[in-house]
Amino acid sequence: MTDPRSVFLKPRTRTMRRYEALRARFVEGCSTAEAARRFGYAHGTFRNLCSEFLANPDWDFFDPPQPAGEQGPAGTDRAERDRRILQLRDDQLSVHLIAERLAAEGIAVSASTVATVLRRAGRPRLPRRPAHLLADIIRPETAETADARRLDLAPRRFRTTFGGLFLFLPILETIGLDALVRRHAMPGSDMIPAPSAFRALLALKLWGIGRPSQAMAEVFDEGLALFCGLNAFPKRATLTEYSCRIDARALPGLMREWNAAAHKAGVPRGDSFDLDFHTIPYHGDDALAEKHYVSKRSRRQRGILAFIARDSEARLFCYVNATVRKDRQNDEILRFAEYWKEHTGAWPRELIFDSRLTTHATLARLDRNGIRFITLRRRAAGILAAIAGAPGEEWKKITLTNVGRSYRTPRVLEQTVSLTGYPGTLRQIAITGLGHEKPTLLITNQTDEAPGRLIDRYARRMVIENAIAEAIDLFHMDALSAAVPLKINVDLQFTILAATLYRLFARRIAHGHETQTARTLFRKFIHATAEIIIDSDTITVRYGRRANNPFLVLNGFAEQDCRVPWLGNRKLQLVFGEKPDHGVTS
Repeated sequence: MTDPRSVFLKPRTRTMRRYEALRARFVEGCSTAEAARRFGYAHGTFRNLCSEFLANPDWDFFDPPQPAGEQGPAGTDRAERDRRILQLRDDQLSVHLIAERLAAEGIAVSASTVATVLRRAGRPRLPRRPAHLLADIIRPETAETADARRLDLAPRRFRTTFGGLFLFLPILETIGLDALVRRHAMPGSDMIPAPSAFRALLALKLWGIGRPSQAMAEVFDEGLALFCGLNAFPKRATLTEYSCRIDARALPGLMREWNAAAHKAGVPRGDSFDLDFHTIPYHGDDALAEKHYVSKRSRRQRGILAFIARDSEARLFCYVNATVRKDRQNDEILRFAEYWKEHTGAWPRELIFDSRLTTHATLARLDRNGIRFITLRRRAAGILAAIAGAPGEEWKKITLTNVGRSYRTPRVLEQTVSLTGYPGTLRQIAITGLGHEKPTLLITNQTDEAPGRLIDRYARRMVIENAIAEAIDLFHMDALSAAVPLKINVDLQFTILAATLYRLFARRIAHGHETQTARTLFRKFIHATAEIIIDSDTITVRYGRRANNPFLVLNGFAEQDCRVPWLGNRKLQLVFGEKPDHGVTS
């Protein structure tokens, strides 16, 4: 027969073992080391158990544990709470959604407690369900209407999926986006002021998860609405309509001021630019959409032709235009040069582009304005035959300084050539030994530069292809068929805004992050949940422990003195990885 004493001295369940161990410590007077040894605990584990018991001596050992703070409203007993949990499970809610629903009803309970109640009641776990089956369960039928006048800044706390967006608020305040928007008379209303609408569109760009159909599932996130200065995030129809109300004629002036403010905030301003065309595919039947070459498809199809200029020093787009038509595309380089002169007071020093971007006559106009350029020449059969017939002693072997190259010692042939439509002569550099079957032909009006420097500079222009790919990937530049269809030119301008904010963010973090892609910055810093605590004078955004938080702390994100005018002029406080306190002061 089993010794009855072993039931108490060697308990078989975790609950009873915890009870007997604590009884031995506080009733029988055993030391923590002795009690831990008798009941099979590690010494440190048992000391933590004793501390938890002393902090909450009202434990009911043989019922589900009730952590401190999980007390229901007056008159709500545990049986009523459990009955409500089972009732919500009958509606096919998960444990987390049940906990959220009870919290909204004033019954504070953790998800683990909900799971324990369901397990004791014999309820099975819910099967995994696709998102479209959860839509009616997870979200209410109708979301609240966005209205800045109903923004609630009463003391409270909540969690948000979009915690990383608040890292951009100090930068936006430094640049003064609200003042820019008002100064250029962007459209708005009493319900959704123009700055709030701008921040809503900008949030979709900054949050790099794309803009397909699932984007609008987040309109119920309080943190996303708070970032915009609204009580609720605007619906997709509102955002689409807003992008159509923006007068395209007002955008160049706004972007000029934005670039100047970004330069003042720390974005360097270069004088050498990489230029390219990019076709945004259009899948509708609009007869006004022309056919253009789409490189990623290797074919011609209907699309919107966008001209893009990238500042090679700042490493970001500084000019885009989505209103380019075929009959005007050859002059787009001149329009960019005129824009830059109006913006800075000087012509661009150097433009780098490929052979399909413009004509020989336009090259002559660039040269008359003192603008240096490097471009490619098409490899016609007659030109290649003339190069092949050049004497061998005219070819020179050079060494390129780009250490990342596989082909660092090409051979070059320099010649002076005349082009149809170009009144003077140009310098042509034929290059072999770069891994291509045919020689590469560079033409330029720069006669005083070494061939190696020109070759390296044109090779760096190819980075614009990576930048465009990043804009498509992170800033969803090609997302014409999306939950939030935006007017294309407006969409491209917001791409510039978002890319600039990422560059400013990277420069502030420093320590090698200046050259990292926006996708990497998003993954390491921005894609973070947070707890938001609102009190009478402060909005605290508390992030969990993450591997890259020390970079943020080191560079003063936790110590900044920033007040947010559109959030009641409250002070923004960013906290990284600290244990939350209890209660909200008012």
